[in-house]
Amino acid sequence: MNIEARVGVVLEGGQRALNSASTHGSIMDAGARKVQGMHSDVTSLSKANIWQEASRVINEEGFRAFWKGNLVTIAHRLPYSSLSLRTLQECGGMAGITAASATYPLDLVRTRIAAQRNTMYYRGIWHAFHTICKEEGFLGLYKGLGATLPGVGPSIVISFSVYESLRSFWHSKRPNDSTVMVSLACGSLSGIASSTATFPLDLVRRRMQSEGAGGRAPVYTSGLFGTFANIIWTEGFRGMYRGILPEYYKVVPSVGIVFMTYETLKMLLSLIPAS
Repeated sequence: MNIEARVGVVLEGGQRALNSASTHGSIMDAGARKVQGMHSDVTSLSKANIWQEASRVINEEGFRAFWKGNLVTIAHRLPYSSLSLRTLQECGGMAGITAASATYPLDLVRTRIAAQRNTMYYRGIWHAFHTICKEEGFLGLYKGLGATLPGVGPSIVISFSVYESLRSFWHSKRPNDSTVMVSLACGSLSGIASSTATFPLDLVRRRMQSEGAGGRAPVYTSGLFGTFANIIWTEGFRGMYRGILPEYYKVVPSVGIVFMTYETLKMLLSLIPAS
């Protein structure tokens, strides 16, 4: 098996792992979006926590609501992870920026669908695309992109740098430990590090993505920095980290699974003799 084929198999396996992690992380992702204040009545969430919000979602929308937008999440992750992993070594953080820009409309549609409550304004992926373009114009699919790009590069660089540093340190101290468990633990910690560093930008992105959803009047009309200022003024500095706890619950298993699968496939493929 040649090098290109091996890399392709590793990437395919990594994408499958990421899709699986995305599926299992949908409950936490949905909770994060709700707690972050994706609805127009943000002030009503001033004292919300993950368990209260999870209970509300079940009571008002049913248990299946935790998987709202999961199909578009998987559709988004396939090209995103492929572009990121294929160009990471050559381009570093630019890989994430390229991937985020190319797949951003899917990310916005995912956020819009997941943020819906009882009234289903968007009846599916294609209906959401059509409705957004019709009501907000084609550029409506890129709302919040300005808040996404500054955080994508650092997020990927931090995640991979922390992962490699922790993995190297671990192996230097305990070289006989299982590669699978080491990659799972280090991957989980790297996900926490990158999420903590870039979470305020992620929150602003999701707030801006929800602008105009369901025909509602815009709330944040002053751009990236104006949105930051608005959130800090109305919700305090802690408002920039609204929903960080469910975000941790999501990234710990999902990022850990991705790195664990990636390292496992590399290890297995290294045992196959080159043709």
